[in-house]
Amino acid sequence: MLDGKYRKELTVDGKKYSYCDFADFLEDKGQRIEEMPYTIRILLELALRKSAEKPYLKRYLEDFIDWDEKHDHDVVFKPERVVLQDLTGVPAMVDLASMRDEMKRRGGDVETINPDVSVHMVVDHSVQVDSAGNDEAFDFNVKREFERNNERYTFLKWAQNSFDNFKIIPPDTGIIHQVNLEYLSPVINQRNGVLFPDTLVGTDSHTTMINGLGVLGWGVGGIEAEAGMLGQESYFPLPKVVGVKLTGKKRPGVTATDLALTLTNLLRKHNVVGKFVEYYGDGLKNLPLADRATIANMAPEYGATCGYFPIDDQTIEYLKLTDRPQETIDLVEAYAEKNHLRYQEREDSQRHYSEYVELDLSTVKSSVAGPSRPQDLVTLDKLPDNFRYYDDALPQNLDFDMGNEHFSLRPGALGLAAITSCTNTSNPEVLICAGLLAKRAIERGLKVPTYVKTSLSPGSRVVTEYLKASGLQPYLDKLGFNLTGYGCMTCIGNSGRLKEEVAVAVEKTGYPLAAVESGNRNFEGRVNPLIKDTYLASPPMVVAYALAGTLDIDLEHQPLGKDSEGKGVYLKEIWPEPEEITDCIHNYVKPELFSENYNGIFKQNKVWNRLVPPVGETYEWDEKSTYLASAPFFDDKGGQAHLSGLRVLAKLGDTITTDHISPAGFIGPDTPAGRYLKEHGVAVRDFNSYGSRRGNHEVMVRGTLANIRLKNKLAKGKSGGFTYDWLDEKDTTIYEAAMNYRKHGIGSVVLAGKDYGMGSSRDWAAKGVKLLGVKAVIAESFERIHRSNLVMMGVLPLQYLPGENADSLGLDGSEAFELELEDKMAHVTAKNDDHQIEFEAKVRFDAPIDEEYYKTGGILQYVLEDK
Repeated sequence: MLDGKYRKELTVDGKKYSYCDFADFLEDKGQRIEEMPYTIRILLELALRKSAEKPYLKRYLEDFIDWDEKHDHDVVFKPERVVLQDLTGVPAMVDLASMRDEMKRRGGDVETINPDVSVHMVVDHSVQVDSAGNDEAFDFNVKREFERNNERYTFLKWAQNSFDNFKIIPPDTGIIHQVNLEYLSPVINQRNGVLFPDTLVGTDSHTTMINGLGVLGWGVGGIEAEAGMLGQESYFPLPKVVGVKLTGKKRPGVTATDLALTLTNLLRKHNVVGKFVEYYGDGLKNLPLADRATIANMAPEYGATCGYFPIDDQTIEYLKLTDRPQETIDLVEAYAEKNHLRYQEREDSQRHYSEYVELDLSTVKSSVAGPSRPQDLVTLDKLPDNFRYYDDALPQNLDFDMGNEHFSLRPGALGLAAITSCTNTSNPEVLICAGLLAKRAIERGLKVPTYVKTSLSPGSRVVTEYLKASGLQPYLDKLGFNLTGYGCMTCIGNSGRLKEEVAVAVEKTGYPLAAVESGNRNFEGRVNPLIKDTYLASPPMVVAYALAGTLDIDLEHQPLGKDSEGKGVYLKEIWPEPEEITDCIHNYVKPELFSENYNGIFKQNKVWNRLVPPVGETYEWDEKSTYLASAPFFDDKGGQAHLSGLRVLAKLGDTITTDHISPAGFIGPDTPAGRYLKEHGVAVRDFNSYGSRRGNHEVMVRGTLANIRLKNKLAKGKSGGFTYDWLDEKDTTIYEAAMNYRKHGIGSVVLAGKDYGMGSSRDWAAKGVKLLGVKAVIAESFERIHRSNLVMMGVLPLQYLPGENADSLGLDGSEAFELELEDKMAHVTAKNDDHQIEFEAKVRFDAPIDEEYYKTGGILQYVLEDK
C-alpha cells in the first residue's frame, strides 16, 4: 500500500484510489512541475512510488532536482509490464527454463525463477510469405508456419502453464505493437487501489510505438527483459530530452508515413541517439493517435530511446475508438488531469527541454527512404537519381521469361512490394488510402506486372474487417495484395522466395533488384537475400510503385502505366481525396470491431488450441532438437580485468547492425548453420529462419556474423561470414576460426566503427559473439540496446577515444591484443611481428550495475547468485 507524505487520494466513479503526487515533491524542492517534460515526470513518479516500497531507492530522487544538469547521474527504472515477440521471446523463455535447470542442479528453489511483473508474448514473427497473390495464401502460410514451428509453439504453451504472470497471444492474430496499442495497454494502471502510469519494456526495438498512446516504454534486449521479469531494476543515465515542436497541419496527399520518414531524417541529423524525444506544440491537435503511433514506432530509426506524445484529447478518443472499458477511460482522464500528465499548451509556462527541434507539418512532402537506411529520405521526383549509379556499372539487363511474357529489367525493378509491418498497418488512414487507390487503379485498367511479388500482412484482424466492410479488400486482391498473414513478415525478412523465374534469374546473375515495403527497416539483406535496394514507403505508395513495377520512376511527373485506351495514368489522378478517406474511416472503422476481435484473442487460433504441451516445473529437452536446447551460459567464470593474446575475429566498418551480427532470415545451405542442420537430418526446405531457431544455440552461434552482406576487412573483399584464421594462416568462416581459437584457449576481439549494433534489439547479437569466444568489442560508438546486451553477456564494450579508430591507430587486424582495465578506461596493447600499438579506450560501463554483470560473467549468473 502506498504511504508517506506524497500519497494523495482520488475518487473516480464513486471509487477511492490513492496516487503518488510528484508535483508536491518538486514543490518541496523549490521547483515547478510545469517546467518538467512529461517523460521525466513519469520517471519521477515511478522512482518516488518505488522508493516508498524500497527505501534504498530514495537516493535517486534528488537527481530529479535540476535534472537537466545531472546527465552523469543514474535513474532507476522498474517497468510495470514486459512485452515479448516470439523471435526474441522464445530465447528469453529458453533462458528462464535453463535457469530453472541450473537452479535445480544447485539444489535451489526453481519457483524463484518466475516473472514478477505482467508479461505478454505476441507470437507474430514466425509466419512467412510462402504463398502470396491468391485467396489461399493465408491458409497456406499458416499451415506451413505450424509445420515449421510446432516444437517451438508447444514449448511456449509449456512456458505459459509453468510460469506465473505469463500470457501468450497466439499466432496469426496480430503484430505485437499493434496489439499492445489497441488492447494490452491500460495507459493508467491500478493495483491494490493505487493508480500509476503504465510503463513497459519490450524485446522488440519498436516497443516505442506505445509512446503514441502517452505510455512510456522502449525496446530492450531479451537479456535485459529477462532481468526485469526476474525482479532486477535497470539503471541508465538521466536522459537528455529533445523537445520537438510540431506546428501546422499536413497537406492533402501527405501521409503519416511521409511525416515519420521526414522526422527520422530530421532527428538523425540532429543526433538524438540515446536521448528521449518528446513532441509538443499546437500541431499535436492535428495528429490523430494512429499518426502519432506511426511516428513513435520509428524512434529506433531516428536513434531515440523513445518518441513520446503526452496524454490529451486524441488519447481519449483512441481509447473510445478501440472500445476500452468506460472505467479505464474514466481513470485515464481523471488521473492524467489530477497528477499533471495531461498535455497543457500554455503560453505562461514553458516546459524546459535539453534541446529543441521544430517542424512545420505543412512542409512535409511525399517521400520514401532508402536504399538501406531508414533515415535516407528521398522525395518522389528525386528517386530515379538513386539508380543512376548502376548505369555504367551494369550495361546489361536482367532477362527472363514468365509464361508467355518476356521481361528485360533494369535496376530499380521490383522483386517485392509489401504492405507490411506494425508501423503503418495500425493506421486506418493509410490503409484505406491504399484500398481506394487500388480501386481507382483497377477502374482505369491498371495491373501489377507479373514479376512483382505482392503481399498484405496487417497488424491486426481489425484491419481485415474494415477493409472487407468498406468493400476495398477485393480491389487489393485483384492487384495481388491478398492477405498473407498477421505478423511481422516481409519487414523482418520472412518475405519468402521471390517469383520463381525472378529468383532463378537473380541467383544466376546477382542482378540488383529492388523492394518497396511499408515497414521501418531496410538494412542490406534484411527483407530478402536476393534484394539489393529496399525502400520504405506508405501503403498507398507501395501500391503505386507495384503498379509501375519499378522504383526508377518519377511518380510526380511520369505515368504509373497506361489505361485500356493507351492513355497515361498519373498518380495524382487516382489519389483519393482526404474527404473520401475520412468518410470511409468514419463509416467502417467502428469500436465494436475492436471489442469483437479482442474479446476472443486468446482462443482465436484453433490449431494453437489443439497443441498439448508437457507438464512440469522444468522442461524436458529433446537432445535431437534443432529448435530448442538448454542455454550454455552458466559455466563462465566472469569477466577479467586483464585479457591477453586476443586475436581479431573481424574488422568492421560503420553502421554494423544487429542484422549483420545475427541475421533473422534466410539460412544458406552452405553456411556453417546450414551444414549443421543438414548433418542433423533437416531438409533445406525445412531450415526455417535464423529468427525461428533462436532457441538453439548450436544454430545461432554458427549464424553469428554470418549475414551475406557483412563486409569483414579481413575477408579480402569477400562478403558474408568469412575471415582470416591467424593461427592456421588461412581464409575460412568466422565460426570455424572462432572455434579454432577457442580450442587453443585463445579469446578474440571485434574491431568496429560508428553505431555498432544499431537496429533491432537482438539478444543473439550479444549471445552469439559470447559463444564465439569474443571477449571485447572495440568500436567508435555503440547503439544503446546492443551495448547493454554485450555487458549483460559478459562481453566488454570498449570505445575509441574521440578522433581515433582502427585505421587512424594503424590497426590492420593481424595484431594480438592485450587489455588492462583501469577504472573507467582500458589500456590496449596491439602487437604483431612488425609493430606495437598502444592506446587508451573508454570502458562502456554506463550503469552502476554493469561492472557487476561483467565481473559475474553476465546477468544470468548474476540473477542466479542473487536468488
